[in-house]
Amino acid sequence: MDEYDVDAILQQALDRLTVLADINAALAGTLEMNEGLRRVTRIAARRLGDWCAVDLLAEKGRIERFCASRTESGPQPHEEHAFLPLPPGPAADPLVRALRGAGPLLLTGSDLTSEGRETSQTGEAGIVAGATSAVIAPLRARREAIGALTVSRSGDHPPLTEHDLPLIEDVVQRIGLAIDNARLHRQRQRIAERLQRSLLPELPHVDDLHMAARYSPSHTTAEVGGDWYDSFVLPTGSTTLIIGDVTGHDLKAAVTMSHLRNMLRGIASDRQEPPEKILHRMDVAQHTLYPGTTATCIFAVIHGSEAGPWELDYAVAGHPPPLLVTHDGDTRYLNGGRSHLLGATTDLPRPSATASLPAQSTLLLYTDGLIERRGETLDRSLRRLRQHAAALARETPGDFCDELLAGLAPDSADDVALLALRLPRAGRPENTASPAD
Repeated sequence: MDEYDVDAILQQALDRLTVLADINAALAGTLEMNEGLRRVTRIAARRLGDWCAVDLLAEKGRIERFCASRTESGPQPHEEHAFLPLPPGPAADPLVRALRGAGPLLLTGSDLTSEGRETSQTGEAGIVAGATSAVIAPLRARREAIGALTVSRSGDHPPLTEHDLPLIEDVVQRIGLAIDNARLHRQRQRIAERLQRSLLPELPHVDDLHMAARYSPSHTTAEVGGDWYDSFVLPTGSTTLIIGDVTGHDLKAAVTMSHLRNMLRGIASDRQEPPEKILHRMDVAQHTLYPGTTATCIFAVIHGSEAGPWELDYAVAGHPPPLLVTHDGDTRYLNGGRSHLLGATTDLPRPSATASLPAQSTLLLYTDGLIERRGETLDRSLRRLRQHAAALARETPGDFCDELLAGLAPDSADDVALLALRLPRAGRPENTASPAD
């Protein structure tokens, strides 16, 4: 073997490792399967052929053309997200064979013409017209075929050969593992969200108050968290408004959240004391029963008659301040009654504060996932929330919460809990509305 051959072999090995590194980086950069597969097809079309497509097995025995990419010189790809039926029984169509686990299949010459192979409804989607060579390789997860990767070359490009099959096999192994991981991640997210929602209460129906609450899970993790909201009517007839966040983002935080919420309900219902004393009792109970845990919390009680006026007594334990939005869109944070986290110490005093609530105003309690952004100051985050909330002053509480989530936390890395309260018009009660509004 001469020096030229050695250099050529080393260059081929380097090119192969570079392709695999690019594929790994594309898949590792996101847990969103759609985006990851699009990145991979773009790389494969550029580095392995001039056209690439991913087809996945879908429900009801169908094939989904999930994504396709081409180079400038490559043929125009077929429409994405097209569904085709998977033919029953044995089939010679190479895409169908690959979807049933065969391959990788190298196709050249007559293999790519209708005269050289048995055609089916999937044949034209599997390989683009004009290809001079192609490889169709099955995508597998847990030893089952879940789809196929097709790479083709056309025009004057050198045809794919047997020497390209090991590299494509490595590529499809990585893609299959990434698809399986993405599906497991989505499944865990759904389970975590259902568990979290099952721990959150229904809001009470109060004739003269209109409330809505929302919970939005993190878009980047598949774990439950410690965010919660609550509201219930005390024996005195006053209504509580509570929001909190247990430190941590795992199952332990969610379980602790559920325990703390129920403890706070019991203490508040039994004692019926001012908010600062309720939080102090909560602190003592938390230190006794759950030492080492910390949480933020707002405990508030709203007082008033159907015709008004309305007042809010509240205490804040290390939590972002409540936001008051008037009917005309004026906004201000209620910055009184602030003290340390629950679970930090029982020796320091806890103040409380009282605020007047104008008729038809909206009071918003929220967790920090709504406002906090990496590399951004808290003042800027709070200012952005005020600006968004001011524009929503006359929306229903349900729409108010939904629009805030859409505008401020569409891809939040943290869970978000919201609790919004709308005061009635002066002199007349507002109609009751369900928490789902």
